[in-house]
Amino acid sequence: MLIAQLDNSYEFPHPDNALAEPNGLLAFGGDLSAERLKTAYSKGIFPWFSPNELPLWWSPDPRAVLIPGELHTGRTLRRFIRKHPYQITVNYAFEQVVYGCAQRQEGTWIGSDIQLGYQTLHQEGLAHSVEVWHKQQLVGGLYGVNIGTLFCGESMFSKMENASKCAFVAFYHHFLRHGGQLFDCQVLNHHTESLGAKNIPRKEFLRYLGQCQKQSLQTGCWDAQLLEL
Repeated sequence: MLIAQLDNSYEFPHPDNALAEPNGLLAFGGDLSAERLKTAYSKGIFPWFSPNELPLWWSPDPRAVLIPGELHTGRTLRRFIRKHPYQITVNYAFEQVVYGCAQRQEGTWIGSDIQLGYQTLHQEGLAHSVEVWHKQQLVGGLYGVNIGTLFCGESMFSKMENASKCAFVAFYHHFLRHGGQLFDCQVLNHHTESLGAKNIPRKEFLRYLGQCQKQSLQTGCWDAQLLEL
């Protein structure tokens, strides 16, 4: 099966047309404008590609999610959280968080065009960051896209022990307090699995997505603020 090449219309094929191998590859090309990104996320599609290559668009099956009530914090992480030396904020330093994710030692797919695209979404109130601070220095965080009561996690980074996990745990409780209903982790990995994420069929994820898009978070969720951990 051939994958679709995107044009200027911002339309995407249905996720059911994605390849089985590589899992979820649906389309290529197009730009990373805010309008295209909004359209993609509303359909359960996200970009993922190497810098200096054409954009690739994905909708994998199964899809990794974290369902409210299923967050896992092991004994070691709970002990660390009780003594943690961090301050955690939301929407204080979006550009710095994206840049931090792009500088991870293990390599990254977050090139300058990705950074610019998500910064535009942030300016429109659709992309958000969680920051972890130690002695006024940014040492970790995460960012992603909000659709109704769904949060689509894009990337996270850590420069100190458990910084990104602390960011997620604090954000998890904050998001749920404001009416959040699902966390999209896209593709399961060791880090997200350790926090309780699991795979569900793509069709089930798309049903969740449709339900979440019809609802809204409570006011104040994305105000710049200090989070409790």
